[in-house]
Amino acid sequence: MNEPRTPTTATVPPAGDWLSLDQQICFSLHAASRAFNGVYRVLLKDLGLTYPQYLVMLVLWEHGDLPVKKLGEHLRLDSGTLSPLLKRLEAAGLVRRERSTRDERSVEVRLTGEGAALRERALEVPRRITAATGFDIDEIRDLRTRLDELTTALDAAALSEASGRP
Repeated sequence: MNEPRTPTTATVPPAGDWLSLDQQICFSLHAASRAFNGVYRVLLKDLGLTYPQYLVMLVLWEHGDLPVKKLGEHLRLDSGTLSPLLKRLEAAGLVRRERSTRDERSVEVRLTGEGAALRERALEVPRRITAATGFDIDEIRDLRTRLDELTTALDAAALSEASGRP
């Protein structure tokens, strides 16, 4: 696991620049996310999905039936955020929610036939997103690796901050 790095004086912006918007990595990620959402909004319109619904479908297409809790873990979403998404997907006839026969406290999410069939129509989306980035596959893989590393580092930092440890 990568240890948090302290910036060297060569990489530290002048004191006045620390609060400049263009110095904030969080804003760059936010702007990129909004730009992605704009492209996805157009591409997913024909599938009748929003971007968060598309993410739910991706997990179900990859893993099959899952308890809501496990689905939330994959997506990094809590049940309060996930439940309305699942409700809309169920109303659209793409998924079914059922109490687990093994554990009454658990709700399983299952693709319907229509939800499974939608996968075929969605196959074009990643190719078109890749083209929209202007990056080649290796650049996308490298960026994803770096973003995964960033997520891991930030999760560790948040845990450390929450526990009061530096």
